[in-house]
Amino acid sequence: MGRNHLARRLERQVNYSAIQFTGSGLRFHWENFEPAYKVLRVILKMLGLLERGMENTLDYRLEKNEVFFNSLPECLSGFTILQLSDLHIDGISDGGQRLGEIIQTLHFDLCVITGDFRFMTFFDYEKAMADMETLAVSLQCEHGVVSILGNHDFIEMVPLLESMGIRVLLNEAVAIERKQEKIWIAGVDDCHFYQVHDLSKALGEIPADGFKILLAHSPELMDEAERAGVQYYLSGHTHGGQICLPGNIPIITNAKCPRKFVSGSWLYRNMAGYTSRGTGSSGLPVRFFSPPEITLHTLHSHGRGRTGRP
Repeated sequence: MGRNHLARRLERQVNYSAIQFTGSGLRFHWENFEPAYKVLRVILKMLGLLERGMENTLDYRLEKNEVFFNSLPECLSGFTILQLSDLHIDGISDGGQRLGEIIQTLHFDLCVITGDFRFMTFFDYEKAMADMETLAVSLQCEHGVVSILGNHDFIEMVPLLESMGIRVLLNEAVAIERKQEKIWIAGVDDCHFYQVHDLSKALGEIPADGFKILLAHSPELMDEAERAGVQYYLSGHTHGGQICLPGNIPIITNAKCPRKFVSGSWLYRNMAGYTSRGTGSSGLPVRFFSPPEITLHTLHSHGRGRTGRP
């Protein structure tokens, strides 16, 4: 990953804060501001909504996303990717047991996890790693499990995840091959808080005409990714708002991008993308009008579908 990348990430891990100073001013990160969640918990309890919100976090929705690309090799048509995002697994009340049971009923060729394995943004991660080790048994598939880190994840978690068979991409890419044809899965380190992503490095070894799927924790890199020729962009981070108004209208998205890109399928110029509502929850283990999701993306060559390159 390089000394500069490691040094920048470790420095920010030590100096984690809700207020971030950038070249363009200040950015406030609600997910790092623990007092806000304590206040929210009291409010929901007073309103009699706390228990209902906690129950909602286990109401998983299976989202099946059919996506079409003219540039996808024909022999890879029908390739299915299971996406999990924002697991925050140590915050799931049953430790991920029900989630694992659902996943075991599914068929998929590859699993990708788009960051945020643990519930908190600081303190220890031992329980999260123990719970992930249990869940990893359910993720077995032909092409394995590929992941990236999110803003809740520490770099020290990488060896533990990889010991479970979960490959972590740190500004790099891996080829998935079928019948001598390839698609490339590129992954960047967190671009939201840590800002240690390097898209050029991640895509550097991929042929110019290669079919590129990018894993980025947040949808905030869409413009850069589209200009770099990425065909499909998979992200999470937003939780779809996690606590929404009726009609799935998010109150806070925690992402610096237009709201139409914070949940579900989208198109940005010539690039297709998908932002997961997340499989877990963070800050406070509650959800309203934004159910947790398990996502199956099935890639098809040619044709025009709901999403995909024209």
